[in-house]
Amino acid sequence: GLAALRRAGGRAADTASADASILRADLVVDGIVGIGGKGGLRPDAAALVAVVERSRAAVVAVDLPSGVEADSGEVRGAAVRADLTVTFGTHKPGLLIDPARAYAGSVQLVDIGLELPEEAELEALQDVDVARLLPAPSAESDKYRRGVVGIAAGSARYPGAAVLAVAGALRGGAGAVRYAGPAKDEVLARFPETLVSDGGPRKAGRVQAWVVGPGAGDDAQVVAEVLAEDVPVLLDADGLRLADRDAVRGRTAPTLMTPHAGEAAALLGVRREEVEAGRLAAVRELAAAYRATVLLKGSTTLVAAAGGGAVRVNATGTPWLATAGSGDVLSGLGGSLLAAGLDGRDAGSVAAYLHGLAGRFAARGAPTVAHEVAAELPSAWRGVFPTG
Repeated sequence: GLAALRRAGGRAADTASADASILRADLVVDGIVGIGGKGGLRPDAAALVAVVERSRAAVVAVDLPSGVEADSGEVRGAAVRADLTVTFGTHKPGLLIDPARAYAGSVQLVDIGLELPEEAELEALQDVDVARLLPAPSAESDKYRRGVVGIAAGSARYPGAAVLAVAGALRGGAGAVRYAGPAKDEVLARFPETLVSDGGPRKAGRVQAWVVGPGAGDDAQVVAEVLAEDVPVLLDADGLRLADRDAVRGRTAPTLMTPHAGEAAALLGVRREEVEAGRLAAVRELAAAYRATVLLKGSTTLVAAAGGGAVRVNATGTPWLATAGSGDVLSGLGGSLLAAGLDGRDAGSVAAYLHGLAGRFAARGAPTVAHEVAAELPSAWRGVFPTG
């Protein structure tokens, strides 16, 4: 490789004299370490990375940026921040999962004829995958055959959480939404098509899936009632805090948990920083510990099934989705997909995909709010299907 560089007119410099060359460069090609690099960069390499950061050069990484871990997406110390990463054969997990993803810039895959394994460790859905999974009514469908989702959310202090969860559920593919909670007046004022109940979840009527937790406050009883039901349950927000671990582990119907990093850290008994630095390991550990499908929200949304298998990473979204109530919309959407018949892994990953697209449409490069994200879900739904 060095001989080829010299034949092309290049020249070599040792680390002591490389700084000036880097600072004058228009382009830096990063090939310090390959996909086997682990444990962070050595001091000499880290010093070169610091010089690259001070330069105004464009940076192209070979296979993946040096300093990021290919298999986990972790970053242990200094790492190259690339404008473009040219990766070979297949995408590496570190190119799709934060914090490493933020170092990769745009990613270009080059096929070099590798024989790839049949089972991937990581999957990223595309439009065609989501379109195939989305529920569609048939000529014989009625609102009950399409699925009914129950929403047990909101409180006197947080009635908006109930409204936003219902908003997501109404646009999620199920035929009807039942609401059981203290915010029924607020829900009906916004969404008169909602079926409301004066009692708790047990008196709400037949449903095919429940969403419990958003804005629920300290009502542990409603969480326990929902977990006792023999239908799929999406557990979010206060529901994650109030749920009995053994009750979740002992369920026979599917459970989908949707924590953000702080909630995941509390459930695992670790610091939030540990979850954010090792998101892939955290989502797998949480799914195994609770015997549930886990959707770990954040800069990279990951979905892991209790039984293992490929973890799904969401390729859509925008930082503008980091706004109050956005997660409530996602919960309602995911619960509606569960009621329509999707399993926990598919419901979680499809909900994250559509939610991310709706967030992009609502924001368009500017701040947005949760109810606008919910309003864009039909556009996101239509957008995954080919036109013409």
